[in-house]
Amino acid sequence: MTEAKTESKGPLQGIRIIDLSMMLAGPSGSMLMGDLGAEIIKIEPLDGDETRVAPPYYYGENSAYFWSINRNKKSVVLNLKSPEGREVFYDLVKKADVVYDNYRPGVLERLKVDYEHLQRYNPQIICCSISTFGYTGPYRDRPGYDLIVQAMSGGMSITGEPGGSPVRAGIPLGDLVGGLLAVHGILAAYIHRQKTGQGQRLEVSLLDGQVYLLTYIAQYYFHSGKIPGPIGSGHQSLVPYQAFKTKDIQIVIVAHQDHHFQRLCRAMGKPEWAEDPRFATRNARLENKSLLIPMMESHLQTKSGDEWLEAIHKAGVPAGPINTLDRVLSDPQVLTREMIVETEGPAKEKIKTIGNPLKMEKTPANTFTRPPQLGEHTREVLTNILGYSSENIDSLKQKGAIKST
Repeated sequence: MTEAKTESKGPLQGIRIIDLSMMLAGPSGSMLMGDLGAEIIKIEPLDGDETRVAPPYYYGENSAYFWSINRNKKSVVLNLKSPEGREVFYDLVKKADVVYDNYRPGVLERLKVDYEHLQRYNPQIICCSISTFGYTGPYRDRPGYDLIVQAMSGGMSITGEPGGSPVRAGIPLGDLVGGLLAVHGILAAYIHRQKTGQGQRLEVSLLDGQVYLLTYIAQYYFHSGKIPGPIGSGHQSLVPYQAFKTKDIQIVIVAHQDHHFQRLCRAMGKPEWAEDPRFATRNARLENKSLLIPMMESHLQTKSGDEWLEAIHKAGVPAGPINTLDRVLSDPQVLTREMIVETEGPAKEKIKTIGNPLKMEKTPANTFTRPPQLGEHTREVLTNILGYSSENIDSLKQKGAIKST
């Protein structure tokens, strides 16, 4: 575990992003850009981002959920339903590079903060919208969540044990992939603007993102017309490539290539399996999977997982444990890669959180500040960026256009 450093602001320093997003898909993407040095001004409604109060765990008044996706951001509370609040927002847009949201189609238009309105104040503005189904198509107005897109994309239909019911991926893939795709799109649009001076609008559909992940699974269907069901930890083409029970824990082994399978068999004390014509080649192992896998499962349960992994790793075969959260979050590889960092909590205590996966030599992303309190930066932003007077800010607060701490 590492304590966040402060000597670098990251490669996106100087880029200002107005973040209207809430829940998970939007904030996860803007946090990544904040980690990389962009100034993220999180615009919240008067009641705040609803995830601030998501049960069951809290750091002070803010939930652990909110804490996980909102570091390196400034909180400004604006009432976009009021004319005065919108005027403040327009002033911010004039000073911004990107406006980022995850509202349903039509909401921005009703609030008059959509791209058509904002480009009048800043012709170079880049607007990125994340939604469940996108701004076109018959489903555009439907509400949706991560579970919905996991189900509708087909990914859920192949997740789970063979013969069992489909299950949701434990990680919220729909939301997280949507946030990552938005970051890609924003950076591509920013490069385009650097070359041409032109801003633009882009949008990301969570369903599109999950369909994109189907890759070879969709290609197999296009070719064969066969509809796959849940495939467990295994693979449609590669054998062995799955989880196995040992005497104590479960491990995963990838040895579909012939030379890896030969090494695996020697490490397991079963060199004769590699010479067996039923298993000697990649195609033969796929054809005889129902014979090979039970043999491997039975033999692997004679020793502990760590014993097997030591022998398999020594043989140069890809393998690893199925870690529970306590194991992965204390794993020496994870700690060495600084994927666990500390930020300061509400009472100045140290709070562990997930680090940034991008390791950059010249502009490392190693500055992490705690998530903001609701409206913590309203007065600071309006004063330092917009040049508002203290009297103007107090007047806006009295009118219910803003909220500040």
